[in-house]
Amino acid sequence: MDDRQIVELFLKRSERAIEKLAVRYERLLLSIARNMLGNEEDAAECVNDTYLGVWNAIPPHQPENLTPFVCRIAKNLSLKRLRSQRTVKRGSFYEVSLEELGEGLHLPQELTSGPEQRDAEELGQEIDRFLGGLAQGDRFLFVRRYWFGDSVTELAKAAGLSQNHISVKLFRLRARLRRHLEKEGLL
Repeated sequence: MDDRQIVELFLKRSERAIEKLAVRYERLLLSIARNMLGNEEDAAECVNDTYLGVWNAIPPHQPENLTPFVCRIAKNLSLKRLRSQRTVKRGSFYEVSLEELGEGLHLPQELTSGPEQRDAEELGQEIDRFLGGLAQGDRFLFVRRYWFGDSVTELAKAAGLSQNHISVKLFRLRARLRRHLEKEGLL
C-alpha cells in the first residue's frame, strides 16, 4: 500500500490506517527513536505514540509526502521524551551528534537546549539553504548524522568508507556550515 492510500485510510478514520502505517514505517521510526533515546523500550513506546500522533494529525492535515510528516512527529516525540527524562549525559548517538554539531558551530547553549526559539527558526531556515547547496552524498551524511542520529559506524557502512573518512567529512561539513552561517550573520 502506498503513502497516498494510507493517508486516505486516515482521512476515512479507518483503524487499518495505523496497521498499514506500522508495516511501512516501523523500522524507520524505531531507528529514529532508538538513535535519539538510546533505549529500545523507550523507542518502542515513542513509535506507538507516533502512530497516535499521526492519527490525531490526519485530519486536519493531509500531507502530500507522508515520510517526512511521520518522521517529524517521531522525532519531536522522541525529543520531548528525551527532554522530560533529563538523563541527557551523552547516552545516545543523537545526543552525541547534536553535541558534536553544537560544538563545531560554537552555538550558544540556549539555541541548542533552551527556550530561545527566536533565532533558532532563522538558523533552521539557513541550514536548509546550506543543505540545498551540498552534493547529494554530503547532504546524505549530514542529514543521517544530525537529523536521524546515525552513528559514524553506520554511516561508514552505508557509504562504503572508513569511519575516519566519515569523521573527517563531517568535520569539514560542520566547518563549511559554520562559515556559511557566519557569512549570513547568524554566528
